[in-house]
Formats: sequence, C-alpha cells, structure tokens
Amino acid sequence: MSGLVLKLGPKERVLINGAVIENGDRRSRLSIVTPNANILRLRDAIHPEEVTTPVRRVCYIVQLVLSGDADAKEATLQLMRGIEQLSQVLKDQDSREILDVATQEIRNEQFYPALKTLRGLLPREERLLAAAKIQ
Repeated sequence: MSGLVLKLGPKERVLINGAVIENGDRRSRLSIVTPNANILRLRDAIHPEEVTTPVRRVCYIVQLVLSGDADAKEATLQLMRGIEQLSQVLKDQDSREILDVATQEIRNEQFYPALKTLRGLLPREERLLAAAKIQ
C-alpha cells in the first residue's frame, strides 16, 4: 500500500481536507491512503504576509494546492513559470537538481514532495538575499 505517511510530533497540527487535526501527547504516524487528499502540515505553512521572495512565492502556490485553496491544474502552470524564473537566477548545480526534482514532482501531481523539495531552496535564497544587501 502506498501513499503519504505523516509522522507527527506531540501536539503537532495538520490540515486534512480543510479540517485541522491536532496530534495527542505522543508521537504518531498516519498513513494517508486516500489519493488526492488535501494535506498540509501546519508547521510547514507559509503565511501570506511571509510571501516576500520568489522561492517563498512558489512554495506558497504549492501550499495553496495542498490546502485545497487552489486548483492543481491551474496552479501547475504558475508553478512551472515560477520554477523557470528561479532557474534563471539559481544556476548552481545543487539548485538545478532541486528545481528539476520539483518540476518532476509537480508534473506527477506529487505536491507534498514538491513542497518539501522546494523548501530546500529557502536557506540558499536567504543567503543570496543577505549577500545582496551587504553589497
């Protein structure tokens, strides 16, 4: 049986098909077997006021799909455009690999893995923006 496996810490919250679910006092593991369920781990959530950079913008669009607030087909076009724009700036090999993996995950409608992959670019983007401010 395949599907998404969520490992939740004590009191951790997750959004599943519009319902916020809070874990109990112990760590737990949930297997989501329903295909195309809208799932977002709330600790991974980016709030609208935090969408201030290109990588955060792309992550936020994925998050909207995961929360059920955006249509996957419509968002895919925006995501592909956003990844293309990022690839024009992030030209190092590691970033390229991350963007390639995220592109494949989005094409395969694997939005949760795509979000996890794209979040890997956040520290890199932060360093680049900090370096740009110094100059």
